[in-house]
Amino acid sequence: MPHINYNHLYYFWHVCKSGSVVGAAEALYLTPQTITGQIKSLEERLGGKLFKRQGRGLVPSELGQLVYRYADKMFTLSQEMLDIVNYRKESSLLFDVGVADALSKRLVSRVLEAAVPDNAQIHLRCFESTHEMLLEQLSLHKLDMILSDCPVDSTQQEGLFSVKLGESPISFFCCQPMAGMSFPACLEQRPLLIPGRRSMLGRKLLNWFNTQGLNVNILGEFDDAALMKAFGMNNNAIFVAPAIYSSTEFQDEKIEEVGRLEGIMEEYYVIFAERMIQHPSVQRICHTDFTALFV
Repeated sequence: MPHINYNHLYYFWHVCKSGSVVGAAEALYLTPQTITGQIKSLEERLGGKLFKRQGRGLVPSELGQLVYRYADKMFTLSQEMLDIVNYRKESSLLFDVGVADALSKRLVSRVLEAAVPDNAQIHLRCFESTHEMLLEQLSLHKLDMILSDCPVDSTQQEGLFSVKLGESPISFFCCQPMAGMSFPACLEQRPLLIPGRRSMLGRKLLNWFNTQGLNVNILGEFDDAALMKAFGMNNNAIFVAPAIYSSTEFQDEKIEEVGRLEGIMEEYYVIFAERMIQHPSVQRICHTDFTALFV
């Protein structure tokens, strides 16, 4: 039997991904008639219909679904191969990084410095979103790496790996002194701002309030750490930030540390797909010692 024509298979794959012949034709810069003819040839080779009508659109038939699963693996792997080969050929490497919005941006920026040394031609692009949304983008090969506050379970997310970079103690801050009140009881005396409960740190803090029996007034939950700080300063509220900020970030801003938590940390992980293991920026981050950064 003659071998399968992989151009025909590639066109079929694009029609499945776009949901229409017209969409695939636009993506491939071909005419719809060309796409239709190629898919008809593939159907003759496979001995069955690959699509069926559903309303005004096309959906894969039972045979089409089977063929698509194999085609998707094949062309995804081929793209990964090209990515890895191009890492060694391109003079300026494009590096797309997703950053979990709950993480402190000052620490994130220091981590990213390791990815872009002075003598390397790296074009860095950063995107901010939730951990869940970033993982989805990474799985779709729309991101090269993620910095997040929780790891990935490689047994559940096949082909994804995570490495812990470090962790930072957490403190509560405010812009006006709270004389005469001990910690943590003082947290009940003012409005409180915390990271969103979608984040790992937000969930840890809510659990800690319950175990301590604290009746706190949570004024707001913020995914963006910088916005939480600005809102806290303008509304005389207590907010959360890495403890090291008391001697660095907040030293000249008349912000005081209310109290420091024991045993609750903001954790930092780098997450990447298997195809990125040899990327020079991923290699540098995974092999850099960030201990001094999180002290």
